[in-house]
Amino acid sequence: MYNSHMKLPEEYCRRMKDLLGDEYEKYIDSFRDAPTASLRVNTLKISPEAFAAASRFHLTPVPWCASGFYYDPDERPSLHPWWHAGLYYLQEASAMIPSEIFPVQPGDTVLDACCAPGGKSTAIACRMHDAGVLVSNDISASRQNATLKNIQRFGISSAVVTAENLNDLAGKYQEYFDKILLDVPCSGEGMFRRDPSLIDAWLQKGPEEYASIQKEIVRSAIGMLKPGGMMVYSTCTFSPQEDEEIILYMKDLCPGLEIIRPLPYDPGFAPGILPGTENCIRLYPHRIRGEGHFAALLKKSGSEIRQSRTSSAVSGHPLKNEALQEFLRHVSVSFDTARIVLNRDRVLYEPSFDHTGIRTVRSGLLLGTVKKNSFEPSQHLAQYLRKDQFDQVLSFDPDDQRIAKYLKGETIQADSQYSGWVLICAGDYPLGWGKITKGSIKNKIEPGFRKL
Repeated sequence: MYNSHMKLPEEYCRRMKDLLGDEYEKYIDSFRDAPTASLRVNTLKISPEAFAAASRFHLTPVPWCASGFYYDPDERPSLHPWWHAGLYYLQEASAMIPSEIFPVQPGDTVLDACCAPGGKSTAIACRMHDAGVLVSNDISASRQNATLKNIQRFGISSAVVTAENLNDLAGKYQEYFDKILLDVPCSGEGMFRRDPSLIDAWLQKGPEEYASIQKEIVRSAIGMLKPGGMMVYSTCTFSPQEDEEIILYMKDLCPGLEIIRPLPYDPGFAPGILPGTENCIRLYPHRIRGEGHFAALLKKSGSEIRQSRTSSAVSGHPLKNEALQEFLRHVSVSFDTARIVLNRDRVLYEPSFDHTGIRTVRSGLLLGTVKKNSFEPSQHLAQYLRKDQFDQVLSFDPDDQRIAKYLKGETIQADSQYSGWVLICAGDYPLGWGKITKGSIKNKIEPGFRKL
């Protein structure tokens, strides 16, 4: 038995019994089972089918996520070089639902409003084919460091990582976004089995307090959604006060808001429990292979208004730098030079999005840094590129000890006639840069991406 010793609060148990009725005992029995382990494939780098064929992990598809797989937790995929190469993200299966039912398309302008640590942003970028604008926002600047690392590891170029209060964003971007994802802070009842420490947090700050925060978030978000735009609201809690009641509150704020039955729809999902919310979905751990979750897909009334997008490019065109020009001759990517901007010494490939006055952690793809007559490519660029897009590549088998040494930041050796910058790959998938002289490769992987 896994968590049979867990002491659930009496008030919580009473509420869940009222909510589940005859299913309550099955829900309680689910605490005897260990939580599942799952991952989501980065389809910007590899297809789910190719990953399943190449992987040594024992994988089972997640029914509601085309790129999701369960795995044996004893296999520890976070230790494999392919995790460092950004081929997948470790994500709880139920947490894949919000981005999977989110109907984004390439070219959309999208807001992931409460994004840290960025897992859902990486899924959205994959579904957009990294084409369009993805604003990955969280009010916590410190938590956005994790978001940025995940964006970089996935090789995403379309994301603008920001750390702003949604009220401030709403003042600048009224009726601006095609799609908005609201995976809001909540009391976490659906995660009690996976993380029992949340029970103490629930006792200190329960659904009532979070509902107030959620209402403030949705008020800002509705104003930023275009007419005809779509939004997903999600939590990892069971409380109707944080779920269906918030959806009905949103409909009161915006009477034309329509609740749409989302796809995919698994037979294990349960509908919303309040009148008018039947198209919402509830995930219970005794019904599906995953933790507790709630999600709703909403559409704002009206016709979509297409707007022109502008960038906040900084003057001083970086392509005048001879070292950058020389480096880019080795790269077979057709970058739109109008989107390449210089911000101090950083060369950025920015999406068309004006983030002036917004606290921005990163806008787009960091190509690298320029210093006088030199250019140093970034970790972000290394993980954005495919193996065949750079002309000096050193590829090692993932089990080669030189990969393990490289990921620790050590110098490695290779029999090669290359000189200068080389792209180091685990199999076909880039890990970072090295600088080679006479077969000795100086390690250029950024410290935050090393294997400790």
